[in-house]
Amino acid sequence: MNEEVTEQITPTQEEWQPTKNPWLISIPLMASVFMYALDETISNVALPYMAGSFSCSHNEATWVVTFYLIASGIIIPAVDFFCKLLGRKNFFLLSIIIFTLSSFLCGISNSLIMMVLARFLQGLGGGAILPLSQSIMMESFKKEDRPQAMALFGLGVVFAPIIGPAVGGWITENWSWPYIYYINIPIGFFVLAAAKTLLEEPPYAKRQKGVKLDTVGFFFLSLWLVCLQIVLDKGNDADWFGSTWICWLTFISCVGGICFLISQLKGKSPLTDLSVMKDRNFFFGTVIQIVLMGVMMASSTILPTMLQSMMGYTSFLSGISMVPRGAGCLVATIFSALFISKIGERKMVFWGLVILGLGGLAFGEINLQISLLNIGFPNFLFGVGMIMAMVPLIELSCRTLRNDQLTNASGVQNLLKNVGAAIGTSLVTTCISRFGQMHQNMMVGKLTELNPAFTERLQTYAMSFASNTDMANATYMAKNILYNQLLQQSTLWAYIDTFRLFAIASFLIAPLVLLMKRKNLV
Repeated sequence: MNEEVTEQITPTQEEWQPTKNPWLISIPLMASVFMYALDETISNVALPYMAGSFSCSHNEATWVVTFYLIASGIIIPAVDFFCKLLGRKNFFLLSIIIFTLSSFLCGISNSLIMMVLARFLQGLGGGAILPLSQSIMMESFKKEDRPQAMALFGLGVVFAPIIGPAVGGWITENWSWPYIYYINIPIGFFVLAAAKTLLEEPPYAKRQKGVKLDTVGFFFLSLWLVCLQIVLDKGNDADWFGSTWICWLTFISCVGGICFLISQLKGKSPLTDLSVMKDRNFFFGTVIQIVLMGVMMASSTILPTMLQSMMGYTSFLSGISMVPRGAGCLVATIFSALFISKIGERKMVFWGLVILGLGGLAFGEINLQISLLNIGFPNFLFGVGMIMAMVPLIELSCRTLRNDQLTNASGVQNLLKNVGAAIGTSLVTTCISRFGQMHQNMMVGKLTELNPAFTERLQTYAMSFASNTDMANATYMAKNILYNQLLQQSTLWAYIDTFRLFAIASFLIAPLVLLMKRKNLV
């Protein structure tokens, strides 16, 4: 790189520490992380209200979420470039300004097009917040204090999306949907003022001259992520590869992804430095986090949906069902430092994934007569397991990297975690649809006149209707009721099978943590 601009990393730079208290520095960082992570799920429950306001279908309203995820995914790999171009502190402040301003624009949107554009802008501002906050927090604390700092960071990353549906449901029911975006404005102003005062710039994170954007890499990155996100969001509705345009977008996404990978490995000034993937801890830690984020986001999406569609819960009550998961996160965070000191990070991650898997198996015992209390225990296990796995994993995966590598590494890791979350959410939607059809076909085969239980139930319903109509019509009405019950039960079994898939995924990735180094051997 340019000699007059870039300095070699010296021991002084590697051991750089801020002059201000790192716990004070973490306040605006955690506030920004919480604000960004909350917006990942808070909009989902408001989509029906937006569809009504903009006179569009629910399917069209989902573009509000899709474009936010696309913009967020595009900006994350470019974080390291913009830090070099503007300086890391300046880029962080700019991201907060864009996110806050676009939140206001979301609130005042009066058409779907304006809303989608505002959400795209919000994604561009918000996408950089998570990797920047993660790298700044890790650098601000000494290595022996990083586990406690990452416990706080992990709580914000996991807890905010969990309570998002409850907060969004309460706001939309008691105020109106624009306020789910207006609440970001005071938080954004606070973060801006506090970050301006408290954040410091290490020597290796200052603005550099002569930095050029890898336009080829950025183009292929955008092509890959835009097509991938559209395929994942719309694939199930379009019957996946039964649709010609889904096939074409999948092909374009694959080509874009391969070309992006080649450009980053062969280019002279790549957008992202993928050499961090050679680090064993970072590689396996990232793989585990990809699956973990897929399970976390997918489970947080389908549980409220199940409660609303099958049990008649309101958006607020379905959001409240996630509170035990948040409680589990808090409990695990409080005791995380104790667990790490007693059993070490690797064992804590391992047992966290096991507990997460047990939570998935516990969801396999649900039925349509359960209450919120019955959902509480498996949800609590999910919360405990996610924090026990996520908190030490963030620090463990970056432990063997230099400080000057952390911003780039955080960008790469968060990009892949976002992709994992998108794939996980899309896969479970398809799984529920396919599993539901499978169970329906199995049950239909048993509903014949040779089944005495079916015959008895059919006759009972038919006789109850016969007093008001003729027997033929009464029998038709009875069969209709039984078919609706069959659909309900087959859908319930589809949800149960999906939760069991979460358990299997958690159990399968748990042994990977044993391949990570115990301590810094660099």
